[in-house]
Amino acid sequence: MSGLELALSGFGLMLVGIFLRIPIGVAMFATGFFGTWVVLGRPSATLSQMKTLTYDTFSSYSLTIVPLFLLMGQFATKSGMSSALFNAASDWLGHRKGGVAMAAVGACAGFGAVCGSSLATASTMGHVALPEMRKRGYSDALSTGVLAAGGTLGILIPPSIILVIYAILTEQNIVKMFIGALIPGILAALGYMLTVAIYVRVKPGSGPVAERKPIKARFRTLIKVWPVVLIFVLVMGGIAADWNWFKPGVQALFTPTEGAAVGAVATGLYGIATRGLDWDGFKASILETAQSSAMIFLIIFGAQVFNSFLAFTQAPQAMAEWVSVQGFAPMTVLIAMLLCYLIFGCVMDSLSMILLTIPIFFPIIESLDFGMGAEQTAIWFGILALIVVEVGLITPPVGMNLFIINQVGRDIPISQTYRGVLPFVASDLVRVVVLVAFPGLTLWLVGVMF
Repeated sequence: MSGLELALSGFGLMLVGIFLRIPIGVAMFATGFFGTWVVLGRPSATLSQMKTLTYDTFSSYSLTIVPLFLLMGQFATKSGMSSALFNAASDWLGHRKGGVAMAAVGACAGFGAVCGSSLATASTMGHVALPEMRKRGYSDALSTGVLAAGGTLGILIPPSIILVIYAILTEQNIVKMFIGALIPGILAALGYMLTVAIYVRVKPGSGPVAERKPIKARFRTLIKVWPVVLIFVLVMGGIAADWNWFKPGVQALFTPTEGAAVGAVATGLYGIATRGLDWDGFKASILETAQSSAMIFLIIFGAQVFNSFLAFTQAPQAMAEWVSVQGFAPMTVLIAMLLCYLIFGCVMDSLSMILLTIPIFFPIIESLDFGMGAEQTAIWFGILALIVVEVGLITPPVGMNLFIINQVGRDIPISQTYRGVLPFVASDLVRVVVLVAFPGLTLWLVGVMF
């Protein structure tokens, strides 16, 4: 059996294990461990490899950014930022047709800027916005659909845990990945708002107009969200802005890891100052951060073992050579990969998809000529992959965000959520086409700042 055939067999067995509900990290570890055993022909070499691989994986300083951003998100969730964001957006937009649904999108975008997790954004904003939307007469389909879609902004608008993992896997600059995601993230939020505007005109009874708030009341609620803006500017400005114009290049105030630590402390202080974060909430935040970090690190370690198996089989290089020999157009290969992400998104979570596919897809992308530099190609592909992974989170029948929102509104049939989210899936697909056709939308801001 050739190395490529062995790798494909291992990949198939791993997918079977995932479908049998074996934890994804365990499935990747087991496939990589026994696959390497088969390739090397003896268990001693595989066991010896485990010693160095474990240390090499978890001694990476870059990985410390993960629990810090997770802690920042936990503090944001517990401290009541979500309510302040939704109330402010609702007061400014609620008097428009479908305005409260648009406000939910804006609040999701704002919360995603300090959270970095799609599932946490969807769950938190669902608890805040869903009861209010239903009370104001919004249809169940629109209410759940817009919140499921808005939740995906948590992994697109920086800081994003998935972008950090992608940058580490592909050895890219984390800050440049964050900057590259800003314009696509803004386009996503605007696209969802436009979708709401079209939806409520096609189905007039689904999004009634709310009472217009006095201008003074609107400014009062707007003042309450300044800490969110301040924290976002502090974190993103600190790691991406040029703080010393007299030296060439960007002289950042602190590294991404330091920025994550500053963001976590600032968010925690906000929660304490507003009394939204009590001692029980603090302990719960620490515990949930530890649990989430352990889950992510298990998946990362399993992926490293599986990637080591792939390296021994030389499958990524063989596939890159095969694609090159076939003479496929680069765009054809890219579209095929994005379609794979759409399919995987129906059965897998976003982190697992990235860790599973990047070691296979990225060498192929590197070997293709898209008419731009290697770093630009890596950033562009990473943002596209993230967006399509995001679409998978809201694609019926098993998009994870759909079930998160459905758990919040337990009396709403899941069929209503499926029906309500489809226009937002269409909006995402249009955005993917635009970003594929115009890479400059992703890369322009990176070029300006760096």
